[in-house]
Amino acid sequence: MALFPAFLKLGGRRCLVVGAGGVAEDKVASLLLTEADVCVVAPKATARIRAWARAKKISLETRPFRFSDLNGAFLVIAATSSSALHAKIFAEARHRQVLCNVVDDPDHCDFYYGAVVRRGVLQIAISTEGRSPALAQRLKKEIARKFGPEYEEWLTKIGRRRKQLFAEKKLSPASRKDLLHQIASESSFREFRRRKSEGKHARKSN
Repeated sequence: MALFPAFLKLGGRRCLVVGAGGVAEDKVASLLLTEADVCVVAPKATARIRAWARAKKISLETRPFRFSDLNGAFLVIAATSSSALHAKIFAEARHRQVLCNVVDDPDHCDFYYGAVVRRGVLQIAISTEGRSPALAQRLKKEIARKFGPEYEEWLTKIGRRRKQLFAEKKLSPASRKDLLHQIASESSFREFRRRKSEGKHARKSN
């Protein structure tokens, strides 16, 4: 079965995390980046998760999981130490048509966490469909070296220029398309990096 690659908008959607240990903490952190409505359920929680709850960034229920916790959830992430509990969560989530991810258990996942390289709004995600997370991590490191932090600033510049081009009513669609490809080209990136480097040298000399 082929996976459907997608980047989800989770802002305001209820996302449930069952478990509040170190692994769950990483999942909560990634959900917070999306401005999701994050609810965590677990008898105990790490200091960081408790801090997020005190800051009202998430809601935290320090108790065992109940099936009713899935009410209104868009997705659930199971990150406990109990495989039996994970199986129950997955079965109930399937029954309710709630997307489920059981950490480190590909057979009980409706979706996988990819290895992601982030450069601002630029995200490059890698999936091996759960077959080799180690390979995904290796490829992530290789891609991170190729696409450095400077891509964040460059993409911001591209975004501004794109808005300007769409505001120019006299441009034909074909001309606009050509210009959009030019500003996203490798030569454009090299020119951006050259000017950035010259700017740094000029500031140092002053």
